[in-house]
Amino acid sequence: MSQTLLELDEDLWIVDGPRVRMLGIPFPTRMTIVRLSDGGLWLHSPVEANERLLVALEELGPVRHLVAPNKFHHLFIREWAERFPYATTWAGPQLRERVDVRFDHELGDRAEACWALDLDQLLFIGSRVLAEAVFLHRPSRSLIVTDIIQNHEPGADGLLWRTIKRLNGVSAPDGGAPKDWQRTIRDRDAARRARDRMLTWDFDRLVLAHGRWIERDAHTYVERAFAWLDAP
Repeated sequence: MSQTLLELDEDLWIVDGPRVRMLGIPFPTRMTIVRLSDGGLWLHSPVEANERLLVALEELGPVRHLVAPNKFHHLFIREWAERFPYATTWAGPQLRERVDVRFDHELGDRAEACWALDLDQLLFIGSRVLAEAVFLHRPSRSLIVTDIIQNHEPGADGLLWRTIKRLNGVSAPDGGAPKDWQRTIRDRDAARRARDRMLTWDFDRLVLAHGRWIERDAHTYVERAFAWLDAP
């Protein structure tokens, strides 16, 4: 991957990083960047950095926030924090106790005051394995998620992983909530409350950490992705 900035909307960019393996599974990586109203940059799920990317970001504004939205998306936080020691680091649920990385704060179920003018926020809970902070960039009407919805490009994988991802319900163009994660939901009421609150947000675009993002009519896409929560 070239690890170059791609502008999706005013004050909203993504950067595709190299593929990584988690539990042996190949995952594409993506960072989302928001320029906040105060001019500072908010980096969601930072990818592996190179010098060209770091310079390009510094031209957009000062890096103020480094966000690891769940307990698996911390791989490159340390190197970013070393490059930008003045940036505040934010940990998703259950992350602080897992890794030896400096985190200044833990993400909560409401937007943090320092970015509340631009972003809404909630914790998608209910799973015994993975809870995740989900965000809405209000100015661009973009929902930003990490692992709870995936949409992997079939052409990026060989036959084995392409088949496994299709069976897990995360292959583009019809990806969604991974079926293995669905099976970890123990508190369906909590998950439904999070889903329903998320669906009250006004969004039309879906920005994913893993796979093809949805440029239009994302609200319908997300409704479909979580319809299984209403099954008996």
